[in-house]
Amino acid sequence: MKSLHVATAALGLLTAAPAVAQTSVTTTTTTSADTTGSITIAPEKRTVIRERLTTAKPVTFKERVTVGWTVPDSVELQAVPETIVSDVPSVKGYQYFVYNDDVVLIDPQTRKVVTIVE
Repeated sequence: MKSLHVATAALGLLTAAPAVAQTSVTTTTTTSADTTGSITIAPEKRTVIRERLTTAKPVTFKERVTVGWTVPDSVELQAVPETIVSDVPSVKGYQYFVYNDDVVLIDPQTRKVVTIVE
């Protein structure tokens, strides 16, 4: 009789277990591929941009420059040189300026910051 109670208790636990097993949790993991703004630049290509373009005269602002920020018309933007575009095709058509030793890439049509190469 005692084994019948144990078997009944075990069966009760087994019937409750499937309800727990059906609960699922979805975890989304993202890794940084240096995606900022609307363009993606691989880390080694960001190094190329930074090394070649930080020699330009820096621009200073009172406000903080962030992705999505609209650059004032008073700021003179530079075309990204063809030598960089040949190494990093994703920057073709963008312009830039240097701010706090960072290269800031701009969409020339909207004058919005698309990425900051630190």
